[in-house]
Amino acid sequence: MTASRRSKRHSTRRFSAWRRERPFIGGLLVAVSGVEMFFSGQLDIGHLHVQLGIEGLQATVIPIVMLLLGILAITMPAHHVFYGVISLAVGLYALIGVNLGGFLLGTILACVGGVLVVAWMTPEAKAAARARAASRQEEQTEENA
Repeated sequence: MTASRRSKRHSTRRFSAWRRERPFIGGLLVAVSGVEMFFSGQLDIGHLHVQLGIEGLQATVIPIVMLLLGILAITMPAHHVFYGVISLAVGLYALIGVNLGGFLLGTILACVGGVLVVAWMTPEAKAAARARAASRQEEQTEENA
């Protein structure tokens, strides 16, 4: 095995471990929704410039906020519930503020990503929840016996 293969495998393992410690998929979906909303807000169809809001300010600010919320959810997982709830609220508000929420696709991505960010649990919390579920199951089997 060559040294480059080993380093690739090592970096893949490190990234995988880093990713598991944070709401990566949810934050990524929220950030992608911001990018999608931005490009749908800047859409030109012939001589028609599709934009809603106060002279297009919302069509610029809301996507930037969504992108920042996605990045912050990934980089600061301790505040994942706050970032997830805010991304849900802003994603729903984008229905009015940014071309029907990026033609619904941006709002759907923001809502799904926000729910995933809110529902994310740390590996320690997952282990504790599994242990509680196992103890409850044992108690129920003892009661039934």
